[in-house]
Amino acid sequence: MLFGGGKKQRKIERILIVEDEPLVAFDNEHFLRDAGYAVVAAIDTVPEAVRVIGREPLDLILADVNLSAGGNGLDVAKAAQKKGVPLVFVTGSAPDDAADFAVGVLEKPYSQRDLLATIEAIDAQAAGKKPKKLPRGLTLF
Repeated sequence: MLFGGGKKQRKIERILIVEDEPLVAFDNEHFLRDAGYAVVAAIDTVPEAVRVIGREPLDLILADVNLSAGGNGLDVAKAAQKKGVPLVFVTGSAPDDAADFAVGVLEKPYSQRDLLATIEAIDAQAAGKKPKKLPRGLTLF
């Protein structure tokens, strides 16, 4: 091959979406699949999220903080932390102790481009590299 082509190796492939806004969950799931990620599930309750975290190999969790049923995003983050899975809060209201449980916070509202750039920034960190440019609304810890 002349140009050494090939796809860039990602550290993040398998993503869990925990979001109780159906349209946001649906849009993110389809957008990320189109971008080449394996979306393990898009779910809206803490108990189901905890079950998936316990049984599925995951590379990243995108979780809203304010969930309408069975707990909140902090409960999801604690389960993720126990399994060693990085989590990004995607929320309009990050908890004060977010840095204790998450690798970052992406503030709502965000664009699909910002979501993709967030995942790429976390992927770069996981590969031991410094992210090039952080998208608007992203705070990394």
